[in-house]
Amino acid sequence: MLKGKSALITGSTSGIGLGIARALAGQGCNIMLNGLGDQLRIECLRSDLEEEFGVNVRYHGADMTRPVEIENLVEVTSAAFGGVDILVNNAGIQHTAKVEDFPQERWAAIIAINLSASFYTIHHAVPHMRRASWGRIINIASVHGLVASANKAAYVAAKHGLVGLTKVVALETAGSGITSNAICPGWTRTELIEPQIAARARELGVDIEAGGRSMLAEKQPSQQFVSIEQLGQLALFLCSSGADQITGTAIPIDGGWTAQ
Repeated sequence: MLKGKSALITGSTSGIGLGIARALAGQGCNIMLNGLGDQLRIECLRSDLEEEFGVNVRYHGADMTRPVEIENLVEVTSAAFGGVDILVNNAGIQHTAKVEDFPQERWAAIIAINLSASFYTIHHAVPHMRRASWGRIINIASVHGLVASANKAAYVAAKHGLVGLTKVVALETAGSGITSNAICPGWTRTELIEPQIAARARELGVDIEAGGRSMLAEKQPSQQFVSIEQLGQLALFLCSSGADQITGTAIPIDGGWTAQ
């Protein structure tokens, strides 16, 4: 039922965003990629997705700290595909430090990319969805949108804010054919957490894999990382007719982290 629909996915040139892009392309969605990276690598990625799944794949390099570029990203997507049916807000950055040591510029950047950018994409995409009487907004939050961890003031604040934004948009679009939900992953082996794994390994004097196991043992009862493929499957479900009445939720996929 997703064949021919359009999906805009921020932060989709690697990691979770790319995994969700692949899952949606596999169901026939046209894809607008966005994210950082070497331009040649991104072009290879774009063309490979297009060839593998037989869909239209475009790329827009909007800087997610710049509202004007975000507006252009949404409008270019609509012009390319005739609308914006699915919006996945995935772009995110991280920095860890105690609150008294937290650099103010890192706070501002994390709030801008992890929270404010999602407001701007939603602000510009919802009118397109209303005209189509159908839309799916999926915000990639985190378990840190539900619970806190030390040394992550900006990230936790942004992700809690994103969950709140998700709920407000769900209320404002209820009954319109648009749904708004947040996915809250636990530890997922992506580029975003590799520095944290490396730091844990250095702290313990162990190798990277042992550092990862230590992180899992502290927070995630399943003792397994969430996979990018699992997140893609959850996103697909939220886009399905089976999820028509699921809106305003923050869904943990965290190996039991938030059950504790």
